[in-house]
Amino acid sequence: MSLGVMLAAPAAAAGKPGIGQGNRGSLEDDMAIFNQVPQPEAVRKFFTAARQAFARQPKGSLADISELLATAEQDGLRILGGPMLGSLAPDGVTVWVRTVKPAQLAVLVRIGDEERKFGPVASTAASDLTAVVEVNGLQPDTRYPYRVLMDGLAVAMPGDAVIHTAPAPQQAGRMKMAFGADFHKTGSLWLPPLLDTVRKRDNSAMLLLGDIASLDRKSSVGLQRADYLLRDFSPAWRELVASVPVYAAWDDHDYCANDASGTSARFTAADRSATRASWMRNWNNPSYGFADDGHGIFFRTRIGPCDVIMLDTRYFRQGRGQPDCFLGAEQMRWLEKELTSCTGPFVILTSGTMWSDYISAGKDSWGVFDPAGRERIFSLIEEKRIGGVLLLSGDRHGARVLQIPRPSGFVFYEFEMGSLGGCPGPGAIGRQPELQPLGLVNQQAFGEFTFDTTVADPTVTMRAVDPDGKELYQLTLKRSQMMPGGK
Repeated sequence: MSLGVMLAAPAAAAGKPGIGQGNRGSLEDDMAIFNQVPQPEAVRKFFTAARQAFARQPKGSLADISELLATAEQDGLRILGGPMLGSLAPDGVTVWVRTVKPAQLAVLVRIGDEERKFGPVASTAASDLTAVVEVNGLQPDTRYPYRVLMDGLAVAMPGDAVIHTAPAPQQAGRMKMAFGADFHKTGSLWLPPLLDTVRKRDNSAMLLLGDIASLDRKSSVGLQRADYLLRDFSPAWRELVASVPVYAAWDDHDYCANDASGTSARFTAADRSATRASWMRNWNNPSYGFADDGHGIFFRTRIGPCDVIMLDTRYFRQGRGQPDCFLGAEQMRWLEKELTSCTGPFVILTSGTMWSDYISAGKDSWGVFDPAGRERIFSLIEEKRIGGVLLLSGDRHGARVLQIPRPSGFVFYEFEMGSLGGCPGPGAIGRQPELQPLGLVNQQAFGEFTFDTTVADPTVTMRAVDPDGKELYQLTLKRSQMMPGGK
């Protein structure tokens, strides 16, 4: 496609819950989302009662609805979420599960004609009834069927659930990875086509860059928990995460509310800490920020040929113009250290909001908030000749590919796939159309990278894919094109 192409599609069908309902998040709105898909009576009964209870208990935990949980168990409901895969490695993965009561969780992995047991790991009231079981000792780039046991009994899960281990770091081959942002709780988080397509296209993992499942709950961790229950009762979500490991970073709506960051009189340091704790119990990332100090949710990991760095652009943010106001001084120093120690042919560097400033006059972008910080990162990449860097972002509700030219002549590529929910937003094309190969709005789509390290000059092909599997856009880059200063 030529530079400046703009695509559009009809908005969501009438009668489906829209972004306003998802962000508003009243009881009626949440039930409209829940009722899009038929559910077993035990699930419907429990979620309805739990959602009402959490509305009355802003600081509520699952321990506070113990009577509802006991009734749900009597009705035959055993798990409330999962299995959800995460922390993919060449020799294994971690498996997250939320139970209806404190229990012992184990994972059985079929290896040849036998099953190997991992765990058990306890889910407890202190862990919000979650358990994360580490599976290891497997072979790279290999598929393994698996199942989950709760107190020795098998739990219901997708019949085709599989663990597909990552390629070894130096293993030549091809690997696919999906990414995107802005489900906004309604859209495709509950409706199967997009999530099924991600899974069926054999993506090794999916990176989620914010505004995903719990939206605009501010300091109410009770309603955050209700939102995550809503996510986990989605059959389409369960099908996806039982086979495709997910990695998640928050943006403003997950963090607190629209355009929120840092702390304020209405969102205190204690509120921020409680929200971070809730986030950690509801995702399956390799790590979460400065774990010992309890700050932030950023992390670095390795998936096949890619060093993946997912940043936290909300927790530490301060007022515009202050030094390191986007990431905070400590996260910025951490990022510099991690970038310079990357060894993979490709580096994926994610930001919840946009690296470039072309869309919406740079609203909430790096250039508006912290141009000095962005320059510090870009200059480091150029000075240290860190090759293969791919910039990912979200927030601006659309699917866009953008070029960021540097005075040196080098060009960064940014992929902003804020189109998972097909939500309305700003125009498709920004202020500099000559630097924007793709602009797509009002269309559900996810991004997909295909990495090929079998060739002398490794390549990455980016595609924008719609729920039916139609490829709306394609761009292939050689690593040599992404090497500052040339080969």
